[in-house]
Amino acid sequence: QVQLVESGGGLVQAGGSLRLSCAASGLTFSIYAMGWFRQAPGKEREFVAAISWNGGDTYYADSVKGRFTIFRDNAKNTVYLQMNSLKPDDTAVYYCAAHRYITTYYYTSAAWIHWGQGTQVSVSS
Repeated sequence: QVQLVESGGGLVQAGGSLRLSCAASGLTFSIYAMGWFRQAPGKEREFVAAISWNGGDTYYADSVKGRFTIFRDNAKNTVYLQMNSLKPDDTAVYYCAAHRYITTYYYTSAAWIHWGQGTQVSVSS
């Protein structure tokens, strides 16, 4: 059974940083593409970042480009999201996702098969 467990969320002031982690089990992590999405209250889930199986390709939403970095450690079955220069608009529940491939519609929730339960990130102004 595939499990994705996010951690690292919390409350931070605007301009601060957080690093999210997503530990995967029940799949061959090193051959899976991984992604991060987020969902703010009253809004749809939106794409944040994605990374290919070997870390060679990364993708970002325009809203986080230059501030967030996605990276992975295949030896630890973990993908990370380093978030810098956080803004109140970044407040959301952040979800980890997995799929065997980076598909054409990687920026949509439907393109991902496995999901974690989410971790709350709150940014105060």
